This record gives sequence, structure tokens and C-alpha cells, in this order.
Amino acid sequence: MSEKIELLAPAGDMECLDSALKFGADAVYLAGTQFGMRTASKNFTPEQLAEAVSKAHEKGVKVHVTCNTLPRNDETEHLPEFLTMAQDCGVDAFIIADLGVMTLAEKYAPKVQRHVSTQAGVVNYMTARRLYDMGASRVVLARELTLEEIAGIRAKVPDELEIETFVHGSMCVSFSGRCLISSYMTGRDANRGDCAQPCRWKYHLYEEHRDGQFFPVEEETGGTFLYNSRDLCMIEHIPELVKAGINSLKIEGRAKSAYYVSVVTNAYRHAIDEFYENGGTKPLSSWIREELEKVSHREYNTGFFFGNEPGQVTDNGGYIRHYEVVAVCDEYRDNTAYLTQRNRFFSGDRLDVLPPSGEPFEIIVDYMQNDKGEIIEVAPHAMQKVIMPSNVEIPAGSVLRKARS
Repeated sequence: MSEKIELLAPAGDMECLDSALKFGADAVYLAGTQFGMRTASKNFTPEQLAEAVSKAHEKGVKVHVTCNTLPRNDETEHLPEFLTMAQDCGVDAFIIADLGVMTLAEKYAPKVQRHVSTQAGVVNYMTARRLYDMGASRVVLARELTLEEIAGIRAKVPDELEIETFVHGSMCVSFSGRCLISSYMTGRDANRGDCAQPCRWKYHLYEEHRDGQFFPVEEETGGTFLYNSRDLCMIEHIPELVKAGINSLKIEGRAKSAYYVSVVTNAYRHAIDEFYENGGTKPLSSWIREELEKVSHREYNTGFFFGNEPGQVTDNGGYIRHYEVVAVCDEYRDNTAYLTQRNRFFSGDRLDVLPPSGEPFEIIVDYMQNDKGEIIEVAPHAMQKVIMPSNVEIPAGSVLRKARS
């Protein structure tokens, strides 16, 4: 594989898109208001989609549109209009899980590449070859494969067929995301983008003949999180991913915040760039791995890449949160940073700054002013404008965060 591996970042809304573009994504994936697997995200109207494509293409970034639900009969009637609209907006690829959608995409949007979603559960080279023959230019492999299995697929499919894998973020307890728990328990169909995530709930055990009496599966009063998957993290294994012949590294997170997109995209951007600079001869810079502890996450592991590593967290269902965003820098001039507040912070606070390029650094808030120039001790109001003198340049677009006590 001669081309540099692609970094593919999520964009649940326009703010997340801007973050992905700012922090180094090579491509983004997002959804329109139909046929995407994340109805909880804001997603993009036709007008917003056209704007998103324009923004991305200006920076040389590709746009992949998720069309990866499993549509029922009545829904397929709306597909031609949706596919044609997306092509008119200039999108680069569709991510598709359903063979019928593949057929319609070829007919109504022939200029748009067709990528086969992880929902399709591709685990062998024969299926990958057949999908290539059907017009797929890329397969997003099932998450349940090892690196050795991925390398085996790469060796037996055409060079022109690209391989994409998830490398970071939330993992689903069900095979390739095909789950019925949400439908059974809430009536919300995960395979049509409406998962209620019951795998993250607490569960107790009831004995059949003792009506109304329950037993914790473990001796924990809060119950046990039977299905709760860890989060995937492959930041320290870029050399192995490249060696396996993968073309695109995908970050999960279309339902997550712009801050998450900023931090994770930035970390993987630097990890990939370091690999190509030193050929994998040096260990990953420690600050890059540390960045991924500064976003909310569940306990990390490497998924199935190196075999079936323990994947469930049974003693808790919550996120680990070490930092919170307190402000974003709108402008820096004349030794002064002009900020928009996101969470409360105080004069005297030590803040961690994530710039759009380069390594994070720390500053101390000596003092700050409101937009009227009045000295303030605390910035308590969401989205308020804050003026902060700083001899250290804080580039526009930087994210300022504070360690949680």
C-alpha cells in the first residue's frame, strides 16, 4: 500500500465537522436526515450537507455519507430521492449495509463511491471479492476480526478494493452492530438507527419460582452490567494496522461531542504522522496516548485485533471523565486571548490548552475580564465572552480544559 493511511473522523453535526477539519481528518463520515444509523445525532439537512461538502472539499477532505440502516419496504421508496440529493451535494461515498440500497445507489447516484458498512459483517475475502464485483470500492470490515485475519483478506482481494476498520471508540456487544435487544425492550430498532443502548443498563437476576425476588449477579447493590462493552483504542498500534494493509482508520463517535472529535482526531493524526516520519522505529510520544485520557471514555482495550481480549465492564456503566472543556479560543492578538466559555472556571486556574496543531500545553489564568472590560474572578455563564491576557500564544480554535478534582 503506497498511499498514506486515511484518518476518518465522525461528524454528528456542523460543529463536529468543523472540529474534524481543524484537527486533521483526511475524511469525515456523517448522515443526512434519513437512512443513517444515529438518529440521536443532529445530522445534516440537504442544505447543511451541501455546506458540509463544500467546507470539507476546500480542505481536501472527503465526505462519506452513512446510508447504512436496513430499510423496510415503505422506506425504500424514499431512497432514490435521497441518493440523488446526496450526489448533487457532491459527496464522495455512501456507507451501505443493504444490498438493495447498493443497487439503488448504483442506479441513482453512479458518481458516488459505494462503501460496504461494518453492519454487513464482512469477515472473509470471498465476501469482500463478491462485493467488489458488485461495485463496492471499499469494505468496512466486521469489528470481530484479528489483524492476522485482516491481513489474510488484504492478500486475497484486489488492490483496488480498500479496507477500512474501526480503531477507536464505543463498541457494540452484538456482532457488527446487528442487535435486537433495543427492539425487544423498548421498541426502538437499532438496525434502523434508533438504538436505546440497553447494553449499558444495570441488570439483576430473577429466579423463576420466587416471584418478585431478585438476586444481584454479583454481590453489588447496584447490579451488574452484563453487556457493557469497553471502548476500543488502537492508538499505540498504528504500525500493526498499516502492516495489515488497512487503508482507512475509523474513529467511532457520530453521537459524541465536538470536543471528543477534536481530541481523538488530533491524537490519531499525530500518531499516524509520527509513524510515517520514523517508520515505526520509535515508540509513540507519551503525550499522544495521554490525550485519550482527557475525553470521556469507558475502560479501553484493543477489541479483537489481537484475539478475544476481555471486552466487558461488569462493575460499572459510566464513563471515566478526567477533564472538562472550559472555553474555546476565538481569537488571539496583542497578547490577549478572546474566549467563549463552555464550563465554569476561575482566576488562578491551571488550564490545559489543545491547539489545532502541535502539542498541548498548560497556562495559568492570571486574571480575566468580561466583554465590558470588567475584571472577573469567575466565568460562570455558558457561552459568555471572556478576555484573558496571556503572554503565551493561544491559537484561534484552541480548546481550553481543566482537570477535574
